[in-house]
Amino acid sequence: MSDQPLLSRLDLNLLVALDALLTERSVTRAAERLHLSQPALSASLARLRTHFNDPILARRGNTYELTPLALRLTDHTTTALEAARRVFESQASWSPRESTREFSIYGSDYGFARVGPLVSRLAAESAPGVRFRFLLHTPAIVEDAVARLRAVDGMIIPHGHLSDLPFADLARDRWVVVASESNEAVADGLTMPMLAEFPWVFTFQTRTAFTSAARQLQQLGIEPRVDAIVESFLALPHFIAGTNRLGMLQSGLAGTVAHMPGIRLLELPFEAIPVVSALWWHPVHTRDPEHVWMRGIFEEAARILAKEPDPFPAVDA
Repeated sequence: MSDQPLLSRLDLNLLVALDALLTERSVTRAAERLHLSQPALSASLARLRTHFNDPILARRGNTYELTPLALRLTDHTTTALEAARRVFESQASWSPRESTREFSIYGSDYGFARVGPLVSRLAAESAPGVRFRFLLHTPAIVEDAVARLRAVDGMIIPHGHLSDLPFADLARDRWVVVASESNEAVADGLTMPMLAEFPWVFTFQTRTAFTSAARQLQQLGIEPRVDAIVESFLALPHFIAGTNRLGMLQSGLAGTVAHMPGIRLLELPFEAIPVVSALWWHPVHTRDPEHVWMRGIFEEAARILAKEPDPFPAVDA
């Protein structure tokens, strides 16, 4: 027989207490959060310390800090608690119009700006009580996507970063170059030598966080000189205005960026691979009727986006 404690012998209320303690890092604040007395939560902490054979909270002067084990437990606890909530909030029959469910979606500001507003409006038409929480991902979250997607409803991210997970394509965009209006050298368009000559602002640059166009530049033999990295597509133009820097954005953001002062948009001097963003989810959600409804909203949004004209049809050449 396994030496691991049987789940039936564990008090799952301890998971709620653990989550509050890890978040608040204080017995007093955690007790207030859970509307419990401090002695009651102290008793839960004592049981947790016995179970893990670890203090969980360690006093440092007048404050408490999480132990190394507690820090490792933080993400696991959030995931487990959210999964437990999903189990007990499930219903035999579900009506979108009567639901008050909150769907959580990871993504970049590009994904949210491109798809999020339309999804939110479409959902409100048939499910006024439902809401969406759009959470900015990080490279660490993308690297741990399989585990993270157990606790949230999906992730909006282009193809090329995830695999072996179910997905639904959402939007297809071209890559365009952002330059400063004051950069007269590119006023008549870009050439391949210019891509190597001018400095760049990248949105992501790690082993797992990158854009397909930046990767393609390197495959073409161009090693961009990167002056700055900003993990926000919508903020990127602010790092370019008034400089000789270049950057790349999806054409779906062109309508927003084109109106920014001091910015011009240009075509790339090579045929860049289009970016195809998709909604990805963990297989545990596939049969969930509420999740099926949510995916239908995203798929409807994708059909609407596919019929829209190119948001950047005329560019400098």
